[in-house]
Amino acid sequence: MHNSDKILLLACRRGDSKAWESLVARYERLVFSIPLNYGLSREDAADVAQITFTILLQSLDSLSEDSRLGSWLSTVARRHTWRLLERNRRESTVRAEDLAHNATRLGKDENDPVERWEAVEWLDGGLSRMDERCKDLLFALYFDPEEPSYEKVAERLSMPVGSIGPTRARCLKRLKKILEED
Repeated sequence: MHNSDKILLLACRRGDSKAWESLVARYERLVFSIPLNYGLSREDAADVAQITFTILLQSLDSLSEDSRLGSWLSTVARRHTWRLLERNRRESTVRAEDLAHNATRLGKDENDPVERWEAVEWLDGGLSRMDERCKDLLFALYFDPEEPSYEKVAERLSMPVGSIGPTRARCLKRLKKILEED
């Protein structure tokens, strides 16, 4: 760590707010750039930076004086960036599953016939633009009146049972993207 980092850390431990401001000013661009480099928005990058500096503040007393502060901050920022990316991925999958749930309901609800027809046409248009493997899988999982088990779907489509869920998630994500383009 640079002597100036060491001096700033010691001053921060004593409660010197100017030292804290200097430390943040020195590393905020580095910390902010990490989530941006992973493709997160500026708002998400600001959240990651805030979390990172909050953790630094909480860890001031436990950091060793020979720590490389820039590396330490980069590691904290990267870990929280990965967590946010994972959370975003999970939320995206949930939204795709909501789409699939609504698609399943289209086949079972007795809604207004015109509304139902428009929804079916919209969904059919999206499905028709997908590759055969995805289309076959989604039809088997959501539109087959027999509601086959994963084992039967896997057998019918000649794919391992364990790959049905991940493949379904990717296909729903693609379908969602196609439908959002319309």
